Amino acid sequence: MKLGKVVCGCLLGGLFDVAVAGEVPVPSPQVLERGHYLVATAGCNDCHTPGYPEADGMVPVDEWLTGAKVGFLGPWGTTYPSNLRLSVQALSEEEWLVRARQPMRPPMPWFSLRDMSDGDLKALYQFVRSLGPAGEPAPPYAPPGRMVSTPYIDFVPKNLPQQANAK
Repeated sequence: MKLGKVVCGCLLGGLFDVAVAGEVPVPSPQVLERGHYLVATAGCNDCHTPGYPEADGMVPVDEWLTGAKVGFLGPWGTTYPSNLRLSVQALSEEEWLVRARQPMRPPMPWFSLRDMSDGDLKALYQFVRSLGPAGEPAPPYAPPGRMVSTPYIDFVPKNLPQQANAK
């Protein structure tokens, strides 16, 4: 992660170090630690990091949040976990705050983001940005009825077969 030249954040006691004139503010280590913690505990990696659940969460941080080519099929169509490493790079912090609180297609639990504090959302944003861009964009959303050529997880409810010995 490139931090650039900064003026000591100790003088400010705020969330960000002050950058030299003309440079973008650099997040403090505390903000990055908070963002890391939130990504790790809020379940972001479960869908947005390929192989994370299968590896029992033991995926190196530099491989986190690159999206997935495994879709989620349901009545809404087929959605894919986006590559957050790419999408967040294209947003300002203010744009991220707005986007994070907008409804999203299932199975994304967007309401969890909606209910986070601005401070937590900013920490998420700063942490993801600090990882830098990596990977490829996720496949595009496919509306209901459109076949996809990628693997997918079927979220369509099914009736359970009657048990033979049920009374």
